Amino acid sequence: QVQLVESGGGLVQPGGSLRLSCAASGSFFRINAMGWYRQAPGKQRELVATVTSGGSINCADSVKGRFTISRDNAKNMVYLQMNNLQPEDTAVYYCNADVLVRQFLPSRNYWGQGTQVTVSS
Repeated sequence: QVQLVESGGGLVQPGGSLRLSCAASGSFFRINAMGWYRQAPGKQRELVATVTSGGSINCADSVKGRFTISRDNAKNMVYLQMNNLQPEDTAVYYCNADVLVRQFLPSRNYWGQGTQVTVSS
């Protein structure tokens, strides 16, 4: 199995910054894409940003220019630097990874438990 553990969430004022980290552990052949999703109260979970093992990045328009995703393939970690946070960014942020557990078999999708980000004055 693969485990994803997030850290770095918290309470911040509008305009502030937070840096989220996610560490993947377990036994697997390769991690394909890693990224971040978020879910606000009463809303469906939505993509924030993802990055492939080759470094290709996909991010939501709502966070483009404010958030930066990065990945350390050697450490199996992904990060989300969040700047100029706004109240609408308030949500539970979930780490996600598409993992090739064994070579030549289909990949599997894994989720972390989530970390709360609250933006409020």
